Amino acid sequence: MPADRIDKQVAFLTEVDRLKSIERATTLGDGTRFENSAEHSWHVALYALILAEQARPDVEISRVIKMLLIHDLVEIDAGDAPIFGQYDAEKLADEEAKAARRIFGLLPADQASELLDLWNEFEAAATPDAQFAKSMDRFQPPNQNLASGGGSWKDYGVDLNRIEARVGAKIARGAPGLWAWLKPKIKRFMAEN
Repeated sequence: MPADRIDKQVAFLTEVDRLKSIERATTLGDGTRFENSAEHSWHVALYALILAEQARPDVEISRVIKMLLIHDLVEIDAGDAPIFGQYDAEKLADEEAKAARRIFGLLPADQASELLDLWNEFEAAATPDAQFAKSMDRFQPPNQNLASGGGSWKDYGVDLNRIEARVGAKIARGAPGLWAWLKPKIKRFMAEN
């Protein structure tokens, strides 16, 4: 293995360590603090592993897990955009694409191309793998909010309609059984709080 290949790989791994310092709008399940984007990426990858039986038969879970491990690396440069926050979506997409090229570009060309392709596939959400990955990315935060007593829902003053539109539709597209399971729990929470 050429030393310059390992140099590039380690430079990438050192750079992506910065994801641990990107704070998200969602708290930990116990509500003690906000999670960081690295914790989120690990957690949604674990969601995909454990809930793989909810995916369509043509979904390759190993690809989904790869997508979920890298999907938020762009936040190192672009920051976190909370699902219920206000931001210019087109500008954010441009910033994230630029960040993806820079961050994945630290790797040897073959790995850079593979991970950039996976990241683009996740963003487009046009394949069964990417749709299931997106559903996991959207399924984890509401479960965190339910566990923490409302979390970012309270912070952003959201109601069930906004949750359905911004979160539910993406969960249902890739994992309809999970949205069918989650929606009544959210409805009950909203009715009681």
